[in-house]
Amino acid sequence: MRIAIAGSSGLIGTALVESLRADEHEVLRLVRRPATAPTEVTWDPYKGEIDLAALSGVDALINLSGAGVGDHRWTANYKNTILQSRVKTTETIAKAAAELKVAVLINGSAIGWYGDTGTSEVDETAPVAAGFLPDVVRQWEAATKPAVDAGVRVVLARTGLVMAAKGGAWAKMLPLFKFGVGGKLGSGKQSWSFISLADEIAALKFLLTNSAISGPVNLTAPNSATNAEITKSLGKALRRPTLFPAPAFALKLVLGEFSQEVLGSNRVLPKKLLAAGFTFAHPDIESATRTLLK
Repeated sequence: MRIAIAGSSGLIGTALVESLRADEHEVLRLVRRPATAPTEVTWDPYKGEIDLAALSGVDALINLSGAGVGDHRWTANYKNTILQSRVKTTETIAKAAAELKVAVLINGSAIGWYGDTGTSEVDETAPVAAGFLPDVVRQWEAATKPAVDAGVRVVLARTGLVMAAKGGAWAKMLPLFKFGVGGKLGSGKQSWSFISLADEIAALKFLLTNSAISGPVNLTAPNSATNAEITKSLGKALRRPTLFPAPAFALKLVLGEFSQEVLGSNRVLPKKLLAAGFTFAHPDIESATRTLLK
């Protein structure tokens, strides 16, 4: 396949490009500067500009763009950056998908759609919750409309917390645990819906070729875990104590509004993936932790 990817330099994008090329697919990377290689295509999502001629013959578009929700404190300006970095990129990609008449557009999304689910399990049929992140995800997914209207198969990859040593939340937590100063966050009772990086890449490739799947798809392991269980698993794997919890008030002081996401609970099921026959290599926190530390 000839595949173009936006957000190819991020945690998931880098691993996906490597995996697709290993499978001998032709991969084009969308870059926000003049292209310097035949495998690069220039675009400017904030101006709605993309080199369609260079994308001629592309079978699939994958959009993984978006500013990290936990990278900075949620000021009004950064909240706007979180929103626009998703909506503007998706609008540009969706219009390109419609014009190019690609077979599939896989657009990044997030389980933030569901908000805090408490102890309840939810799947792709659950309605959007209230709050900042759910509203971001709602607008993000709605921006794919030009591609949907053009008859393109659109998949909304609602990804959970990706477990990887070199990026995301785990890259920040691992050093603390390695030095023996890690611990649960808040009460530790909140559930986190995670997915190993290997399963994330495998799921995206599965969605790329499975023409029967469209719309929202949860990319989460089938077994969520509480923060306390995750803490215990990391401590056990690293053979380090986990005696230094971060109390809720301290997280709220340091993280501000984003602390609601850290202390909130969600139990998101990958119903569509399981129904389609996808097999998780790391379905639980123990196996996911082992691969995280390799």
